[in-house]
Order: sequence, then C-alpha cells, then structure tokens
Amino acid sequence: MRSIFRNNLRLKPSILASFAFLTVPVFFTVIIVNYISNDSIARANAAELVERFRVDALANIQADFNPLKSLVRSAASIGSQDPGFYADDRSFRYFYSIVLHSTKIVSAYVGLQDGSFRQTRRVDPGVSIQGKLPPEGSQFAFRWVVPTAGQPLLDHYTFLNADLKELGSTKEVTTYDPRVRLWYRSAEQAGTTMISDPDIFAALGLIGFTVAAPFYLDGKLAGVAAADVTLDGLGTYLGERKISPGTLSYILDHQGRVIAASDLSKTYANNEGRLELRHITSLDDDLPAMAYSVRPRKSEDMYFFMHGGREYIASITTLPQEFGKRWQLFVITPVSDFTGTFQHNNIRLAIFGLLATVVQIIIIYFLTSVVSSPLERMAFKVGKIQDFGGEQLPSVRSSIREIAVLSKAIDTLDAAVKSFAAFVPMGLVTQLLQSEQKLELGGHSRFLTIFFSDLESFSTLSEEIPSQELLLRVSAYLELVTKTVNQEHGTIDKFIGDGVMAFWGAPALLDDHAWRSCVAALRIQRGMDTLNERWRAQELKPLNVRIGIHSDAVLVGNIGSRERMSYTVMGDGVNVAARLEGINKEFHTRICISHNVFKEAGERLCVRPIDDVIVKGRRSKVPIYELVGVYGADDPGLEPDEAVVKLCKMTRFAYEALIKEDNVLAARRYRDILEQFPDDPIAATVLKRLVAA
Repeated sequence: MRSIFRNNLRLKPSILASFAFLTVPVFFTVIIVNYISNDSIARANAAELVERFRVDALANIQADFNPLKSLVRSAASIGSQDPGFYADDRSFRYFYSIVLHSTKIVSAYVGLQDGSFRQTRRVDPGVSIQGKLPPEGSQFAFRWVVPTAGQPLLDHYTFLNADLKELGSTKEVTTYDPRVRLWYRSAEQAGTTMISDPDIFAALGLIGFTVAAPFYLDGKLAGVAAADVTLDGLGTYLGERKISPGTLSYILDHQGRVIAASDLSKTYANNEGRLELRHITSLDDDLPAMAYSVRPRKSEDMYFFMHGGREYIASITTLPQEFGKRWQLFVITPVSDFTGTFQHNNIRLAIFGLLATVVQIIIIYFLTSVVSSPLERMAFKVGKIQDFGGEQLPSVRSSIREIAVLSKAIDTLDAAVKSFAAFVPMGLVTQLLQSEQKLELGGHSRFLTIFFSDLESFSTLSEEIPSQELLLRVSAYLELVTKTVNQEHGTIDKFIGDGVMAFWGAPALLDDHAWRSCVAALRIQRGMDTLNERWRAQELKPLNVRIGIHSDAVLVGNIGSRERMSYTVMGDGVNVAARLEGINKEFHTRICISHNVFKEAGERLCVRPIDDVIVKGRRSKVPIYELVGVYGADDPGLEPDEAVVKLCKMTRFAYEALIKEDNVLAARRYRDILEQFPDDPIAATVLKRLVAA
C-alpha cells in the first residue's frame, strides 16, 4: 500500500479521474437499464398492437363479407319465394340496389336452371363491350341472356347513366350459359352460400371473388344468385390500417398465394384469361418470403426474426371456419417502428448525460483549481526552501481557511530559514502552431491559350447611355462571358473595365485548350446576339463584343506581393492576345485568332485568313484569322452554313494572291467576294488598302 502513496500523483488530475471513474460507469449503467426497459416496453407494445390489428382485421374482413352474403342469400330467397321474379325485368332494379350497397360490388346477377341470365353491373367507360365503347356517360348496364326455342341466343346490353336513364343498347349472338360457369356449379355443389376463389371477371376485365347462393323450387335447383366483389377493396383496407409505417400485411389463400397486399402491389397475372396468384415467396420483396419461411408450423402465435440486420415481428392467422374460406392474415412489422422513439430518446439522454458530465468535469476542474493551485504553489515553495532557493517567493493566498493557515506557516518557515527565496512567476505556456505549407510567390512556364474580350465603342456608349442602364447591360455581358468561360473549363483572370481576360490550360491541364477557347468565343458571340435582339426590342443600342485569342508559352502562377497575390499569366503571348482583340477594330471583325491557335485546333475550326500583321514587340509578321465556326461541337448552331464555308473558300483564294504580292489578282478576288457578300468587312478593308497602294 505504501508504494501506491509514494507515487507522485497530482491532486487535480486525481480528483478529476476519481469523479470520472465513479460517475461515467453509473451513467452508462442507467442508460443500459433504461434502454433494456424501454426495449421491453416497446416489444410488448408492438406485440399488443399486432394482436389488436389481427383481431380487428379478421373481424372486419368477416364484417365486410357477411353483409354481402346476406344480400346474396336474400336474392336467392326471392327466387325461392317468387319464381317469376327473375324471369322478367323486375330483377334489374333489385340488382341495382345490391350494386349500390358498396363500391366493391361490381355486379349482381342470377342464373336460372333454364339457361337464363340477368345482371346489373357497373360500366367502365374505357373498356369495350361487344367490340365497342359504351355510350358517353354510361355508369351502369342491364344485361340479359334468355334462350328462345328456334332463335339464336342473344346477349343484350342496355346502358344507363347514374339516374338509370337509358343511353343506348347493343346485342350480339353468344354461347353464354350460366349453368356451366364456375360460380354456378360451385354454388350448386356447395348447396349453400359460398365465396369463390379469386378469378377474372371475363365481362368486366377485373380480378375478384364471387359470392353466390343457390335457390330451390319444390326441392329442385331453380337457379343461383351471385355478386362479384373486386380484390382492390381488400388491399385498400390493409393499406389504410397499418400498424406502423413499415408494416406489410397480406391476405393469403390456404396455399400461401397472395390474394391482397397492403402495398397495393400486383400479386397476380392474367395468363390468357386464367388467373395466376403469386406465392408469398415469389414476390419482388424478399422480406415476406423470409418471414413466411421461418413461421411456426403448428402455431399461430407471433414470432420474431432477423432480416437484413433488422428485427421484425410477424403473425399469421387463419380466418374462422365459418367464414367459408381458408384464408390467412399475414402481418410483418419492423420492431424499430416501435423501438425507434425509445432509441432516439436514449440517444438524446446519452448526449445530454455526456454534456452534463463534461460540464460537471469543467466545474470540478475549476473548483479543484481553487484547492490544488495554492497547494501546488506551496509545494513548490517548500521545494525551494529545501533547495535554499534564492529569491523570496510571494505568499500563497486562499479563501480556504486551512490552506490560508498552512500558507502562513510556510511563510514563517521561509522567513526563518532563508532570507530570500527564488521568485518563479506562475502562468500558462502557449504553443503557437504554424502550418508546414506556405503560400509562396512564383510560377512556371506553360503553353496555353489566352483570351481577351472588349466592347466596341464603349467610351462613346458610356457618354450616351445612362450610367445605371449601362451598368446593368455591361453586367449582363460580363455574366455571359463568365458563365461561358466556366462552361468550357476556362479560367477568368480579371475584369478590366468592360474587358475580360481569361485563359485555358491552367491551373488544370487541357489538351484541347485552343479549341475550347474558340468554342467559348462563338458561344459568347451568339449570346450577345440574343442580348442585342432583346435590347433592340426595348429600343436600346446594341453592344458588340470583340474577341482576340492567342496560344503561346507564358508564365503562370502566383504573382504580386506577400500581402496580396494574384493567380495570373504573364508574357509576350498575353500582349499578342490583347493586340488581336484590338485588330478587330481595324478589320471590323468580331473574333480574331492567331496562327498558333489555328495550328492547335485547325482541323476543327472554320476560319478565314485576314492578313499578316506586326505585333508590338515582335519583328516578324503574325498571320491572323477570323473565327466563323467550329466543327464537332455539342451545339450544331456553332457549325458554319454553306454560305460561310463559301465565303471562307473565296477569302483563302484572295489571301493567297495577297501574300504572293499579286495585288491585281488579289484586288479582283476581293471584288468577287464583295459582289456576292457586299457587307463583308474584311474584303472591303483589304481592297481599300490595295487600291490606296
């Protein structure tokens, strides 16, 4: 034990550690106990809700079908008591009252032993009957088939609106015999009210059940009364009564085939008029298949299972025998739907507890400082006294009485033993963290493409147009340029008044930087045409943009001072690009590019030569071109039309004569251009120079 106390433990960390070791385990124990308790409550609640839903659903399903059975039994009773009732048209309105009983009932009818058939049914305006659509406004129809000796058997329809007003009728020869239909034979065989298996109603094109009841006369079968009920009602019922958001519920037949689903998914197929129900294990969702496969074989109790990392509770129950069908109610519910709220509360409790613990530690830290700091200073002072330190240490003051008395005793000891003590200032040492990576000035050479744009006669426009209007219009132009440059992966360098400087190929490398800059220029030109059309409609003067493009090796990088830097390009290539933008003014062109740009993307550009010009700072002449289109862009509107291609071809012929200094031939060819393109500015400008020479 003595070895433990001999360790150099500090007071403040010891107090904080003791608090943490005593508080944190208790806190997490409370969280765990609370979680287990809440989880148990949630599971019990889930089981209770599933059980309640199971009981209610079974009762409601029977309650939905019992009135239908009663209606059909009543219809059969009328046939027994009044044999002639179903032999004439009185039955139609009676069947109409049965159909109106519920939207799930799509038809009510009777088949007699002599082969007669009478029916009142709902009508879908979009479904053909006897080869044609019902009259407009049809909602119901009376249908009858009455065999007549020596006459062909006819199937009659009379179409009615909601008020039973007759809208039209139709008939056709038929072989329909109710006595051979499954509903008739099943009711005859059962001898009582029965519910058929799911089937396709041939005349209605719907999936559903038939509730049928036979009636007798003098002990012999006289006919069968029946009503057709759609499947949709069962699925809707399940979907509207979910236990929780994630609940899935199904009604299955005795073989596990799906009759209805709460998610209203299609669980059947129409195979040439024969209904095929999908088994619960063959649905698109594998959760029901998993739940069905792990169900208890000899019990209808609820059970839990895991799937996809989540826990579920499931229940499968067979409807009572008196219902008449061995249907099953199958319910699957994720346990997290019930435990989720508790889990969120536990998380919030954990977060709150951790925050409270942190706050307590901070408070205890400052409280222990009140005790530990003076004790530490006094310990230090005692150490100095033992070492016969030099300067006199200040008195340790504390609001705690015991510490104050101890401090005074140490001061007395210090005065008696030493005449002075070493003075050691108290404070915190702050360490400055500096980043290892620094932003430095400098750059590197790279071959890229530089772009300059400017507005034509901007100084004149600024004097004529109000400043606010000019600001808005220039902003629209700058927004167009910025958006287009960014779209083509360029970099905006700076705005110079109404001018824009941009470049392609830095900081990200681009193999097709020259072509992308040309595409951007054409898009800008077309965008300005659109803006000018809008401004002309507002009776405003248009703004024309001039663009110069040049590809060259330039210096690119961070340029400036340590206080302010700019990522830009510098070099002779920048001057050439700026000069090309200005050359547009001389030749009245819109987009002027250098020979370097043409070399980089020439096969994809549609250009025509302008002239060889001298750029300031260079001795040799630089061939320049007017850009009029591109090939292979994602925008067909940028490709030149036949007239432009022809103009380019004629310009090249004239330019060949010009560079050969055959001024006579060149002048004639430029005149040929003006004859076909009178407004061509390049031909007019060059021809004017040739004539002046």
